[in-house]
Amino acid sequence: MDTEIPRSTRQGPRTRTLLAVGATALALAAAAATPLNPAPQQAKAAQADAKRTLTVAVSQSIDSLSPFLAQRLVSTSVHRLIYENLTNYDVKDNHAVPGLATKWEPSPDKLTWTYTIRENSSWSDGEQATAEDAAWTFNTMMKDEGAATANGSFVANFKKVTAPSPTQLVIELKKPQATMAALDVPILPRHEWEKVGDFSKFNNDKKFPVVGNGPFVLTDYKVDQYVKLKPNEKFWRGAPKFDELVLKYYKDGDAAVAALQKGEVSFAANLTPAQAASLSKAENIKVNDAPGRRFYALATNPGARSKDGKKFGNGHPALLDRRVRQALFAATDRKTIIDKVFQGHAVEGEGYIPPRFPAYHWKPSADQKIAYDPAKAAALLDEAGYKKNSAGKRVGKDGKPLDFRILCHATDPNDKAIGKYMQEWWGELGIGLKVECLDNVSDPWLAGEYDLAFDGWSVNPDPDFVLSIHTCAALPATPKDTGATDNFICDKKFDELYAQQTTEYDEAKRAEIVKRMQSRLYDTGYMNVMAYPNAVEAYRTDQIKSITTMPGSGGNLWGQDGYWSWWSAVPADVDDTSGEGGSSTGLVVGIGAAAVLAVGLGVFVAMRRRSTAEDRE
Repeated sequence: MDTEIPRSTRQGPRTRTLLAVGATALALAAAAATPLNPAPQQAKAAQADAKRTLTVAVSQSIDSLSPFLAQRLVSTSVHRLIYENLTNYDVKDNHAVPGLATKWEPSPDKLTWTYTIRENSSWSDGEQATAEDAAWTFNTMMKDEGAATANGSFVANFKKVTAPSPTQLVIELKKPQATMAALDVPILPRHEWEKVGDFSKFNNDKKFPVVGNGPFVLTDYKVDQYVKLKPNEKFWRGAPKFDELVLKYYKDGDAAVAALQKGEVSFAANLTPAQAASLSKAENIKVNDAPGRRFYALATNPGARSKDGKKFGNGHPALLDRRVRQALFAATDRKTIIDKVFQGHAVEGEGYIPPRFPAYHWKPSADQKIAYDPAKAAALLDEAGYKKNSAGKRVGKDGKPLDFRILCHATDPNDKAIGKYMQEWWGELGIGLKVECLDNVSDPWLAGEYDLAFDGWSVNPDPDFVLSIHTCAALPATPKDTGATDNFICDKKFDELYAQQTTEYDEAKRAEIVKRMQSRLYDTGYMNVMAYPNAVEAYRTDQIKSITTMPGSGGNLWGQDGYWSWWSAVPADVDDTSGEGGSSTGLVVGIGAAAVLAVGLGVFVAMRRRSTAEDRE
């Protein structure tokens, strides 16, 4: 679950005029080719005239192309490309930088925020993007529960939103809100979206091109096949340099890697250790191994329920006991997971916020930490009333064996490997575990029909969203509805801390509250963060000249807090010596020669960013 907002100060006008001149020159040369040497000249002319396509291999299905509903990483990544937020995150150090808004100022009591909307942002259909579009977006989320499905937490504290002029947006708050420079809400064109009837069902996937004001325009989409985008020539930062961006769906990670090796795609992410080792030896391929922005966790079902108080699903009742949850965590060897499964391409998990964000990263104290300790796990189970019978099987007071199910993503090899280890570790304690690997874990997850699940979220520089999904307010309204909750946690003490951090403007004090929230999650045992996986990616050095990582030093390319990588990517055959390619603040990865790019995405299969590889920002 990743929330995001990046911005850079760089503008990059395209070099199409220069390219057109070059193409014309090559065409003339080809026309004058001699019988002894026609093919090379003709080939060069064809190469210059060819469409430069950046193909990104993805393995996660789009849940929705509506920003009101989308929560999966692949979907929110698309939205960052086609719509702007009010602010963005700087590609170098994550501080807030201008997006649709050029500046933002609070009143002395910090209950009224005024945003100046830029005058040089227009929708891809030619209409001006204005403060009215932003006001309409926020007001719709405030009034319509369906429109608040994905990002409702950002507007829950809004009292009133108005647009006194086309360039002025005013947001009045009920109480102070620390996320006002980090509102991860795509601003939508009112003249297109006010025609929508039911926001809870509209997926924005029938009419193309989709009108937006980001660096790309969405031109076509086929479920589990592809998403196609073209440069937005009107984008105020300057249009991207590739002629087309394609997100191509690959259900199998090995197939995506094979496509990378063949040159059919230029970039693949979420590599396994074996894939990364193999690709590191391949010609014209470079592996990027950088600290990631997500966590990999074991989530428990604490009893699915809705806001109206109704319980549903069939989660195991034993997991309502904190001692049982903590016993399972004490019986899970994180070090083995890091060494044997991730093979060193991750660091051991503890708190909810990855070390990528040091201000909010938390570690348990020595006496608080739940280390791998099978003896302690056995004692906790005994204390909870689940003792071994003569057959060595844990049984409850009702005589029923202690058997659990865990949701596993069929496309994620990490889930399968860790599931096997857990069957061994927990089996020695007398606990049965069925690893249910599914192509789509969404349906049973949303229905509460699971005991445990492999979980993962991409975390944004501002942690508000990733914390909000564990509040009571995130629960679905009724069992039939879809809420913003991750796994139905509703803890009053956690909610109290969440409310405190939301209103705290002092960064140090807010960080301390956020750490207390992570401590609470840890102690209650609802979430066991096992690892912080690295972003392990690979790209073809003969196809991409330069591309921007985030952060600039040792950062990732796929799943950034913004649009920097794909917007900055420069084809290998483009003369970019003018400095037009890449970000002025980010690290530009230099490479080599031609025109296709691909990204092997993280593996999440859920109607709401359920994942094991990368979630939402």
